[in-house]
Amino acid sequence: MKRSTYIILIILFFLALAAIGGFFVIVEDLRGRPVAMPASGYLDVTLSGALPEVAPRESLFEVLLGRRPVAMHDLWENLRKAKVDGRIRAVVLRLGLLECDWAKANEVREAILDFRRSSKKVYALIEEAPDFDMEYFVATACDRIILQPLGWLGINGIGGYVPFLRGFFDKVGIEAQFEHIAEFKTAANMFTEKGFTAAQREETESLTGDIFDQYVAAASKARGKSAEEFRALIDKGSFQGERAKEAGLVDDCLYEDEVQALLRRDGGTVAPVDFQDYAQISPTSVGLEGGPHTVALVYAVGMIVSGESVPQLMGGSTVARWIRSARLDPGISAIVLRIDSPGGSSVGSDVIWREVALARKAKPVIVSMSDMAGSGGYWIALPATKIVAQPQTLTGSIGVLAGKFSIEGLLAKLGLTADKVVFGAHADEYSPFRPFTADELASLKDDLMWAYIQFLNRAAEGRGLTRQEVDDVGKGRVWTGRQAKDRKLIDELGGLTMAIGLAKTEAKINADEDVRLDVWPRKRTFWQALWSGEGFGLDMKSAGIREQLLEASRLVQRTKVWAVMPFWVKPQ
Repeated sequence: MKRSTYIILIILFFLALAAIGGFFVIVEDLRGRPVAMPASGYLDVTLSGALPEVAPRESLFEVLLGRRPVAMHDLWENLRKAKVDGRIRAVVLRLGLLECDWAKANEVREAILDFRRSSKKVYALIEEAPDFDMEYFVATACDRIILQPLGWLGINGIGGYVPFLRGFFDKVGIEAQFEHIAEFKTAANMFTEKGFTAAQREETESLTGDIFDQYVAAASKARGKSAEEFRALIDKGSFQGERAKEAGLVDDCLYEDEVQALLRRDGGTVAPVDFQDYAQISPTSVGLEGGPHTVALVYAVGMIVSGESVPQLMGGSTVARWIRSARLDPGISAIVLRIDSPGGSSVGSDVIWREVALARKAKPVIVSMSDMAGSGGYWIALPATKIVAQPQTLTGSIGVLAGKFSIEGLLAKLGLTADKVVFGAHADEYSPFRPFTADELASLKDDLMWAYIQFLNRAAEGRGLTRQEVDDVGKGRVWTGRQAKDRKLIDELGGLTMAIGLAKTEAKINADEDVRLDVWPRKRTFWQALWSGEGFGLDMKSAGIREQLLEASRLVQRTKVWAVMPFWVKPQ
């Protein structure tokens, strides 16, 4: 037999082996893998990187490697289950740098504190942690903070830089032409200014200062220090190993084997329980969600656009359809709308607003705000029965803006020319090849003022305020949740657990009943999505992947008036 034939047979053998293995992986995934739970274990959680509200649909790469992103919903639900699960004796939280904002960090912190009410312990493990203030804020909710003996703990305060591109644009010949209502609507300032305006500086310092004060208050109390003592440690900046322990910032400096010995000493013989495996344990199997009533939990996440949702973008039509389904379902007693959005299209926002308003007439609608629910993200919350936000949530931003970039000067510098054929006096109004005329800018300003008045009217109606009262705290200004509550823009400070509790109260459900949760969007594995025709997270039955993404791009380009929050650099 020829050498080439041998090679072909070997390749075919391994391809067949891979196909057989893949078949069993698919079957196992579709049927659901049984989870082997130890009689005595600890939930092992690695919390690092992005923390989305709901896990994005699995990619083939994640399926093959067995890696799954940790989502806020899964973390919240796993800690709820572990709290009442007698097989889980403790939680080990392996903390790395997080890619989220302070409200979500506080949501994690609240979930940890709630778990600890079961008298079970939570251990925070930190290896090397520069610029770790937000993550340390989370760690202070745990029973013990353990640092690697050579680990570096950096808690040096919070802040950041905001880039401004106006100078660069002037050099290359790009003109950013934006109109906004009103002075605090600063989303385009990075393109139109060379530094902070007075309003933007006032707003940014207020937001960052309030978040910093909350951080200091919570962390100092948890570590048994005064606010002044903790601020002094922050001003020192970084601590390594035993020095962090001597400063009272951590409880132990231990290697992994010593951590395992500590777990055995505190809880007897314990085995690790993988976070993703535990996510497959149903809440009903540990005695949760066993009541007769159901609450719909609808996630509204991402920048808002008109039409259908695509990855990273929240489609107004998609979310409105989910809310409508919950409204029309007689088995749903109340709706919790969980928002994490900086806003976006005013039309897309209004489509969702209308459906929330209709739903409220049929059953209670409680909004739970995550990191951001500003501008269009606040717009969609306005008709709700109650609005709940974390103290660090960024919300408000009642204002609108619109504009474009003109590259006429850049083309001239490059020696490029463009000619036009248009029918209609303003057919090329939003073309990047020329700037707005004075009349077009005046007309745009009028359009924005009309949209702003609609925003004010909806806010006044939803919050039970006068239009002037809303305008006084509007003008595009962003507030923290704590500041927003003082200004009657929200009702309560808290997280998802509080929102579900309020939904039960408003629906006249006994407070002790653990309601069932009907979560939107539906959680599906890669293979379930593929077999149902949804492919890689897009609805391939209604449109091809390419067409759907192109349509989303066209919707973004066509959107004239934006209700979107300003550029925000997370204080760290």
